[in-house]
Amino acid sequence: MKVEIIGVPMDLGANRRGTDMGPSAIRYAGLVQSLLQMGFVVTDSGNIDVPVAESIKAAQPGLIFLDEIAGVCEKLGDMVRDVLSRGNFPLVLGGDHSIAMGTLSGISRSSPNTGLIWFDAHGDFNTFETSKTGNIHGMSLAAATGRGNKKLTLLGGVTPWIREEKTVLIGVRSLDDQEKTMLKESGITVYSIKKIDEMGIAGVINEALSIAGSDVDGIHVSFDMDVVDPATAPGVGTPVPGGLSYREAHLALEKIAESKLLRSFEICEVNPIEDTRGRTAGLAVELIASALGKSIFD
Repeated sequence: MKVEIIGVPMDLGANRRGTDMGPSAIRYAGLVQSLLQMGFVVTDSGNIDVPVAESIKAAQPGLIFLDEIAGVCEKLGDMVRDVLSRGNFPLVLGGDHSIAMGTLSGISRSSPNTGLIWFDAHGDFNTFETSKTGNIHGMSLAAATGRGNKKLTLLGGVTPWIREEKTVLIGVRSLDDQEKTMLKESGITVYSIKKIDEMGIAGVINEALSIAGSDVDGIHVSFDMDVVDPATAPGVGTPVPGGLSYREAHLALEKIAESKLLRSFEICEVNPIEDTRGRTAGLAVELIASALGKSIFD
C-alpha cells in the first residue's frame, strides 16, 4: 500500500494557538521512517497553505475565520479525493479538528459508502448557533452531517458527507448541553468515556466496527489526540482529564487495523507549545503505526 501524507497546519479553528505546528512535530518525531520500516511506500505531499491569523485583516463577527477555514478545507478535500482515486491511502496530519471537514468532503466524493469512527474528548457537534466560542474545530462533525453554515456543509458540492447510522463517536467526556441534545437526536452512536470504563475499550471497538464497518466499502478514522488522557498526551489543543490510557489508545487502533477495513486516517490537535519533550507527537507516530498494522508480536 502506498501512503500519501498531507499536512494541514491549521490553528484558525481554535482559540488556543499552536496546532499549526502539529504536522511538523509529527514528521520530526519520525513518521516517515516508521512507515518505511513497516514496508510502506510513502509520499509526503507537504503542507497545504494556511493563512496565519495575524495576516487576516477582518473576520465576520461570530463566524471566526469561516472563509479561510472553508478555503483550506476545500483544497484538502480535493487532495484527499485524488489520493483515493489513485488507490492510495491518505494520511492527514493536523492542525486543529476543523480539518476533518476537508478530509470527509473529499472521502464523500470518492468513496461515499464509507463508515466513520471519530475519537475525541469533545463532540464537535456544535453550529454557530449553539457554540459558546464560535470556534469551528468544535463544529466539524456537525458539518459532516449537514448541520451548520452552508459555507461549511457544502464543501465539495456534496452534503452530507457521512451516514449518521455508520458513524461512531468514541471517548467523549466534554459536551455542551445543546450539543448533547443534538447528538442524542442524531443517528450517531456515542461511546462516552463512562461506556469505555464499563465495557472496556476492546468491547467498544468491537461494537464500533460492527456499526461503522458493516455494509460499507471501508472506514475512515478521525483521531483527535485529546481523546488520550493529558497525563499521557499533554501537548494537545484542548486537554480534558480522564481520557484513554496509552494502552487503550493503542489497542483501539490495533483492533481497527486487524479489521482490514481502514481506508484513510487523520490525526489532529497535536500542539507542540503545550507538549513535553515531544511526547505527544511521538505518541501520534506510534498510534499511526498501530492503525496501519504494527503489532507487538503477531
